[in-house]
Amino acid sequence: MTLSSRLWALTRLGGEGARVPERKSTGGSLVFGGAAETAQWSERSYAGLSRAGFMQNPIVYRCVRLVAETAAAVPVLLYDGAQEVETHPILDLLRRPNPAQDGAGFLEALCGHLLLSGTAHVEALSLDGQPRQLHALRPDRVRVLCGADGWPQAVEYRAGTSLRRMSLEAEEGMAPVLAIRLFHPLGEGEGFAPLQAAQTALDLHNAATRWNKALLDNSARPSGALVYQPGDGGSLSSDQFDRLKTELESGYAGAARAGRPMLLEGGLDWKSMALSPRDMDFIEARNGAARDIAVAFGVPPMLLGIPGDATYANYAEANRALFRLTVLPLLARLLAALGDWLCAGFEPGRRLRLGFDADRIEGLSAEREALWARLGAAGFLDDDEKREAVGYGPRRR
Repeated sequence: MTLSSRLWALTRLGGEGARVPERKSTGGSLVFGGAAETAQWSERSYAGLSRAGFMQNPIVYRCVRLVAETAAAVPVLLYDGAQEVETHPILDLLRRPNPAQDGAGFLEALCGHLLLSGTAHVEALSLDGQPRQLHALRPDRVRVLCGADGWPQAVEYRAGTSLRRMSLEAEEGMAPVLAIRLFHPLGEGEGFAPLQAAQTALDLHNAATRWNKALLDNSARPSGALVYQPGDGGSLSSDQFDRLKTELESGYAGAARAGRPMLLEGGLDWKSMALSPRDMDFIEARNGAARDIAVAFGVPPMLLGIPGDATYANYAEANRALFRLTVLPLLARLLAALGDWLCAGFEPGRRLRLGFDADRIEGLSAEREALWARLGAAGFLDDDEKREAVGYGPRRR
């Protein structure tokens, strides 16, 4: 039987790809490919990315929680120059920023806002000129207002029917709102979030998950070809062809319908093309997308249980890389902004700054022990010089 007497409907059910053009052969038979759906991308707003990422994707959820919780667990210290200040109203305020949050929860929220939106805003409620409460503002409720020169001057915060305008500048003391932004190459009043850079990988990971789920729901049947074999050598009419094509596109295209069983009429035969889920290799596609998401957040894939990554010799090395390359730089940026802002409200003329002591971080204990061992073996240094090398002052005499 010749090709002109058959209908080949080569289609990847629900697959993504270029549309195969339709054509009529000289014998009246038709060959067409399944219409590919346009790629669907998640919404780029904070709310849309948060739903598709943090609230629905386990890789994004774990990356954000891992970075934010680790940063919030680092002890926050206050320094006056090089001297640590053990008691101060700033430390009390950061331990209990507001009645609904403790210090760790407050810092975790700020880190989460930065990772998901690229921007974090903090509002201070002051009494007698000094801040008494700190509140992290939801990014999707904040609108940045720029002046005639293009620079941010104020923010509008909408909660329900309430709308408040707060200045980002202060004539004296501290401004009522602090804005912390990650670098954005094309914006002055907004930051660029790691999740935005990982959006393509996020959508790929979510789509692969939905595809595999749909295949399992439909017995994991692969794609193939429809073959028209008329008994009298005829061909499909235009109406029959259009109806068959419409049924294929509406009933069998898309990730939600992947692997769905087909109901065939007389003269139609299904020929499997042996495109099994293993051939499509969705597992590796999901792992590759997961690695891209982890890279965008600065989290070693080994810590997320993603296979195929051998960058770090062991788990301890990956954990140290998380601290050194991601958590501590983000925390230093956050504390520097908070410290300058709060010090302007408490003691403007004093050289106060917020920071942390890396020696108190348990995850970096191996580095600390190696440094102490090297200094202990350095006979050309006296005790005071060794103490200074590890960040301690001279021994009291």
